[in-house]
Amino acid sequence: MFRILIVEDDEKISTIVANALRKWQFEVKETSAFEHVMDDFRTFEPQLVLLDINLPVFDGFYWCQQIRVVSKVPIIFLSSRNHNMDIIMAINMGGDDFVQKPFDLDILVAKVNAMLRRNYTYQDESLQLAHRGLVCRLSSSSVEYKEQSTELSRNEFIILQTMMRNIGKIVSRDALMQVLWNDEQFVDDNTLTVNVNRLRRKIALLGLDEFISTRKGMGYIVE
Repeated sequence: MFRILIVEDDEKISTIVANALRKWQFEVKETSAFEHVMDDFRTFEPQLVLLDINLPVFDGFYWCQQIRVVSKVPIIFLSSRNHNMDIIMAINMGGDDFVQKPFDLDILVAKVNAMLRRNYTYQDESLQLAHRGLVCRLSSSSVEYKEQSTELSRNEFIILQTMMRNIGKIVSRDALMQVLWNDEQFVDDNTLTVNVNRLRRKIALLGLDEFISTRKGMGYIVE
């Protein structure tokens, strides 16, 4: 279970983001003592930090610098600032990404998943996601159903993993394209459609039909 530290002084935003991440089985801590952010960082030992810029006492740029003295943990800035200089400063200070408020929660979660995937590798062969008898093995990018298995392409694996980490919730096409694009390969709307259809065919060939359902105008869902 990945640990994520949220450093955000707007309690409403912090709570909404924390709840969304917990649904994905992340362990989340919300900072409340903004003069002691590094104390929370050292005790919680997060694998990713969501960091606002406008904070009490010291701003997010300051805390990013402090974190970078002791850690290379991924940092995603969250801010209502929209000037290019703010984005440049965030990256130059050691940030890995910049998400402007207001943001779509699905896209933020997609960015978090992509960032964690790029920075941490799954070493345990037993790590897997399972639903309705279908097993997605995270370490081998393969999928199994009733003793049959098939290999997935990079994009197919990312789509399936994203859907299976969000059982019962509609995942928008924009969110899927974002998580695929965040892996340093541009993905357009047509490419997403092709990959979803290929993934569906592979799962159907294993004997499980209609695993991924379409919600017209909204996205996809695994129920």
